[in-house]
Amino acid sequence: MDNQHQRGILYTAFSYFIWGILPVYWKFLHHVSSDEILANRIFWSFWFMAIILLATRKLPAFFQVVKTMKMRTLAALILASLLVSCNWFIYIWAVNSNQMVEASLGYYINPLVSVLLGIFILRETMSKAQIVSFILAAVGVLILTISYGQFPWIAFGLAFSFGLYGLAKKMIKVDSAIGLTLETMVVAPFAFIYMIWMANRGNASLFNVSPGTDLLLMGAGAATAIPLLFFAKGAQRIPLYMVGFLQYIAPTLTLILGVFIYREPFSKIDMISFLFIWGALAIFTASRVKWFKKKRLKQNKSLSA
Repeated sequence: MDNQHQRGILYTAFSYFIWGILPVYWKFLHHVSSDEILANRIFWSFWFMAIILLATRKLPAFFQVVKTMKMRTLAALILASLLVSCNWFIYIWAVNSNQMVEASLGYYINPLVSVLLGIFILRETMSKAQIVSFILAAVGVLILTISYGQFPWIAFGLAFSFGLYGLAKKMIKVDSAIGLTLETMVVAPFAFIYMIWMANRGNASLFNVSPGTDLLLMGAGAATAIPLLFFAKGAQRIPLYMVGFLQYIAPTLTLILGVFIYREPFSKIDMISFLFIWGALAIFTASRVKWFKKKRLKQNKSLSA
């Protein structure tokens, strides 16, 4: 394994590790409403990313992208901004409502939801392994739905918002740092207006509770951007199937935090349903690895011919 590959694994694993423990950060802000946390996360993410672009000398490239942007790309950008904002809100709300277990479920089923969206929207075909994966995952979700007495909307809200966000991102082919700056720039004015509105009503926590709360709210920008930047550096250096393996670090850590640190309920029924979903993911991941290796083999043969 060469040095670039090792660094790629480390960068990518580190990004998923940060995403996995990020609920601890939001728990420190449990006394702040989820909508205010979201507004601050968006607003300070934009300014943090602007500083990053300035420091890495990418501002000219950013302005060039803005100047040459087509209407179709702009529409995709607005859609991506709304979807990621929705995803962030559901996740923050779930964490601070003591529903981290269901939030972790959302990111476990996200790869399957992404394939489902690819089939119905991009007209992609479905393999036998994927069909088996969907059946197993559906059984797991059905068990959860029956045991909860209601549909696990948090999990599916997270999975579908992030899956649709991924589809929208396919139409915005720019550097990841520039992409996040653009996405937060679109919604930052609305976040700022909301923050001003809350301040005028006397309901804002920013600059009104404690210096620690202020630092945590402003630091949400860095907490959002740093793992994304590490992911961008890492994913470029390793194969796609390796990224697929590593992505399960985040929901696994979130699940562990929810059950063992924050003592959220996790019954035998939950374990059974999660086993079905984990089985689905094992089959799905194995089929993707096999497909990727076959593709690489064909490419190597064609190059050597």
